[in-house]
Amino acid sequence: MSFFNEQREQSLVKSTIVAKYFSVWANVIINTQKKHPQYAQKIAYIDLFAGPGRYRDGAQSTPLKILNYALSNPDLKERLVTIFNDKDTENSKSLSGAISEIPNINELVYYPDVWNEEVGENIVTQFEQMNLIPTLFFVDPWGYKGLSLRLVNSVLKDWRCDAIFFFNYNRINMGLNNKMVTSHMNSLFGKERCYRLRLKLSNANPMQREMLIIEELCQALKELGANFVLPFRFKNDSGERTSHHLIFVSKNFLGYEIMKDIMAKESSSNEQGVPSFEYNPADSLPKQTLLFQLSRPLDDLKENLIHRYRGETVRMKDIYRLHNVDTPYIKKNYKDVLKELYEENSIDAISPKGKPPKKGTLGDDIIITFK
Repeated sequence: MSFFNEQREQSLVKSTIVAKYFSVWANVIINTQKKHPQYAQKIAYIDLFAGPGRYRDGAQSTPLKILNYALSNPDLKERLVTIFNDKDTENSKSLSGAISEIPNINELVYYPDVWNEEVGENIVTQFEQMNLIPTLFFVDPWGYKGLSLRLVNSVLKDWRCDAIFFFNYNRINMGLNNKMVTSHMNSLFGKERCYRLRLKLSNANPMQREMLIIEELCQALKELGANFVLPFRFKNDSGERTSHHLIFVSKNFLGYEIMKDIMAKESSSNEQGVPSFEYNPADSLPKQTLLFQLSRPLDDLKENLIHRYRGETVRMKDIYRLHNVDTPYIKKNYKDVLKELYEENSIDAISPKGKPPKKGTLGDDIIITFK
């Protein structure tokens, strides 16, 4: 498949986000397991559309990055269970060969398992009937076949299991109005939601379509009990159109916080320090100055906090935790805004011991009173 001829920048960013999250997530889970020996002392990484392991230019794809990281970590070598699947026989054979060539791969207690199956009812049912160990689940289909709410939920149902999937926006956008693939769209959004979405899209412009489609997908996932859903957008080479979204799904705020910080750092641009949660190859091109200046999201956050918390007293970390979900803002944005409000005398700030904060700093436990 031509997709694997060479690693494009977008693929590198995607792979970097997944690998970074895996390393932090794995350390959090392992530290918890060490404190609670009664828990299963294993973790898993599952990739159902794993590809051949390497691009033809020699670059490693995500499975090899995960395995190489595991070999560098003594705890992971003892605990990591991996399942890599690709329905293409040549891809699965190539991946098996690439794995066998990794130096010291036999140091892993659990040798990687490579499957050659089509992602569908059988795999979903299999996962639904299993009580999974803590698992990071990655789904990166070529289009949309095999991707469904049931598939994601079959893993998310269990403790400390998170999912990341690549959402092919171009193909799904076209597929929503294609009667030939109605069953696939229903599997992805739910039948009733898919019907309502088509009605909403009938008079929507391209920007509105994208917002509606992603919003409905996020709401469908939340209805399954995944309280935290975080999309990251990829633009095409010209930067004019959206090609994909990388969607992170978790039931745990800590996972959401970790991934939000990673995606923020991988964003190709920011406004006033607020990350775009987007990779746009065209961001290196000169910006239109007037349009750039009109976007001031940190000012919006400032006004929002003043309105939301007027007359209330609350800790800095609680303001951040309660307000940031489903927004583009990261913890630093909240601290910057609150420091500005403090300097303007629009809020009072005091430590739990009754002392004023040190100049230029607002720690997580600082108590804020909005005037």
